Amino acid sequence: MIYLASDHAGFELKESIKTYLKSKGYDVEDMGSHQLDPGDDYPDLIYPAAKKVSETPDSKGIIFGKSGQGEAMVANKVPGIRAAVYYGGPSTRSGLEIVKLSREHNDANILSIGAGFVFEEEAKNVVEKWLNTEFSGEDRHARRIQKISKLEDG
Repeated sequence: MIYLASDHAGFELKESIKTYLKSKGYDVEDMGSHQLDPGDDYPDLIYPAAKKVSETPDSKGIIFGKSGQGEAMVANKVPGIRAAVYYGGPSTRSGLEIVKLSREHNDANILSIGAGFVFEEEAKNVVEKWLNTEFSGEDRHARRIQKISKLEDG
């Protein structure tokens, strides 16, 4: 399952990516916003989606906002979430590499996209790369993720 969420700044891109993912056969649940509301606040929309990802084995989340930064900060407050931010790269190649590494090395389970800085086609490419990249499982990366999890436990 892929959980989607956005505030008003990411609403249009979220809707586009939702349609794209469904056309590719992905199981998608839209956690909101369900309508464009310039007065909404991203913590109210992002936190529930991050909780769903943390509670649903093998699920992922894609969240959208103006920069993606605040959205990732909210998502990363949920234990078990490893949200990575993408807001465009100096080139498509380097941007795709960053997204790939977020999965291979960090096992990111949420991708936060800065909709104010990413064109629709770029977002589709980034989402596809991210969803199709597996965690490497290498000992050094697994060890580091375990250390992050221990930090969540206090």
